[in-house]
Amino acid sequence: MGERRAAATLQQEATANPQGVEGRGRSRRLGPRPLPLHLSTALATWNSSYAALPSWKSGLLPLNPGRANPALAQSAERLRTEVASVDHEAFSEALARVVRQRHVALLDGIAAYRHHPYVRDVEDPSAVWREGTTLLRDYGELLPPERRTSAPVVLIVPSLINRAYILDLKSGQSLLRYMVEQGLRPLLVDWESPGEEERGFDSTAYIAGRLEAALEAACEIAGGPVPVLGYCMGGTLAVALAHRRKRDVSALALLAAPWDFHAVGGTQARLYGAIAQSLEPMMQTMGQLPVDAIQMLFSGLDPHTSVRKFLAFGRLDTTSTRAEAFVALEDWLNDGVPLAAPMARECLYGWYGANVTAAGQWRVAGRAVDPVQIKVPALCIVPQKDRIVPPESASALGGLLPNAEVMSPPLGHIGMIVGGRAKQLAWEPLLDWLKARLGTR
Repeated sequence: MGERRAAATLQQEATANPQGVEGRGRSRRLGPRPLPLHLSTALATWNSSYAALPSWKSGLLPLNPGRANPALAQSAERLRTEVASVDHEAFSEALARVVRQRHVALLDGIAAYRHHPYVRDVEDPSAVWREGTTLLRDYGELLPPERRTSAPVVLIVPSLINRAYILDLKSGQSLLRYMVEQGLRPLLVDWESPGEEERGFDSTAYIAGRLEAALEAACEIAGGPVPVLGYCMGGTLAVALAHRRKRDVSALALLAAPWDFHAVGGTQARLYGAIAQSLEPMMQTMGQLPVDAIQMLFSGLDPHTSVRKFLAFGRLDTTSTRAEAFVALEDWLNDGVPLAAPMARECLYGWYGANVTAAGQWRVAGRAVDPVQIKVPALCIVPQKDRIVPPESASALGGLLPNAEVMSPPLGHIGMIVGGRAKQLAWEPLLDWLKARLGTR
């Protein structure tokens, strides 16, 4: 009964605090979001062992793993032989114990995360420009005053569906503060949550409206064109920005920016387009795609990711730096922002479903976005281990941008930004490239 009480407690906390704790230092957490989905996935998977047991005992298997993996077939045969020789009742009891232990361990891991004392230890810089809920945060205020006006400006564009502070996660894990250390002046676009006006935004409103205005503010501060760096979805938006404002963008750096959404077959991408139909009532009612719905879509990439993560976290020393790094990243993952309904439709139906970007059919303010026309120096960093943006999707831009270099570090989508090897394998090459374009090496 202990696991039922623990699960009920977790659910009560989520119900009592559906929007999460205000601010970025939190004493109570919602994650992993959406909690019911992750708990039900774990239970359904582990409890399916009971249903599979009679098939194992009778010598029947629902799948033939040998067709795809002969080694797996041999393992399955050994397991079937071992199961056939054990007492059915004893085996069932042992199976029940393991399932119960795993469930309790998962709940313990989630509870340990929720009550961890970590609080984000850096402050967001002030904004030098604002329109609606969109800000431009000036990391130049971290520079010595005598260097602030002369430091080269770089405009940073993050994704619309995650908080911008992944690029400034915590002390020692901040790409933006590393850029400041290297003498640059990053200006970060912080989208924040859509307000009443932004709930009606599509890509034209975000790019031809807000992003171009932010670029103008950056160019005014710099006194001329600036390099633009885009991460993930922000990279896709940055491509459209560079295409529209060629004279104002001096270089383009793209970190895991998706472009060809069907590069690896497109089955899952088209599925997202189909799922969007079921989300329409929600988007029409709320004017946006809520955070938990977005998280649900991402969980489809690997439904057991959160289960594995929190089982592993429950085994960690919660006072360790590794545990703190886990909590910092999970806080960011669960601190997402909704996506305006028109933009969500454009992404799900257009980008994922119809692959309009790679097909040359994505239009911003009536003009098709064509990377071939972007002549400025470009860098595409394509992480080899990216499970969110397949490398084939991001590397497509490297083949279209006329003056592009492609780097493929052995990192993941988020590991490229905050991982233990991020500085050596991603940050340093990125800064070398940027400084070469800016003439500051």
